[in-house]
Amino acid sequence: MDPQRGRTNRRRFLLIAGIPLLGLAGGTAYALKPPAPPPYRHRVRTDLEPLNTRLRPYLGDLAEAHWVGYDVDGPAEDRGIPGPDSRIRLVGVARLAAGGAEAIVSNPEYDFAPGAAPTGLPESLAPHLPAGAAWRHSPKFDAYANPPGARPQVSGRFSFDTARNLVCFDLLYLYT
Repeated sequence: MDPQRGRTNRRRFLLIAGIPLLGLAGGTAYALKPPAPPPYRHRVRTDLEPLNTRLRPYLGDLAEAHWVGYDVDGPAEDRGIPGPDSRIRLVGVARLAAGGAEAIVSNPEYDFAPGAAPTGLPESLAPHLPAGAAWRHSPKFDAYANPPGARPQVSGRFSFDTARNLVCFDLLYLYT
């Protein structure tokens, strides 16, 4: 028997058997690879104290809330302390104390009118916004709740649904 021929057959066998084995090993490694982290979503908070501290003078005490707060200029994953020139966005929907929305909306000083549903809210808040809400808005109330000269500077919008006793807020705090 020719020893060279045996060596050639062995190489051919390893080549034919090795390609599927390499493919199987690569597929296994891919399957065992940890999944990529999901894209960053703003964490919905339900604690009331940070909101009550900021909004109590304008809305009274909140009974329930779903909200998000984040640094607009910071990286999405950054949950650290904001810098000195930060823009912090507070956005959410909250239930007011009994009769709170009606008391605010019925004040003739603010001249509330039917308004469009809030837009531009983070996706994570969508499950907490009621379908079919009859939102009411007042630029005069916004001006009252966003006083000029306040520190930090604040701007934003409030919309109320009196039937559900809700307020939807989208505020931007500028720290300079």
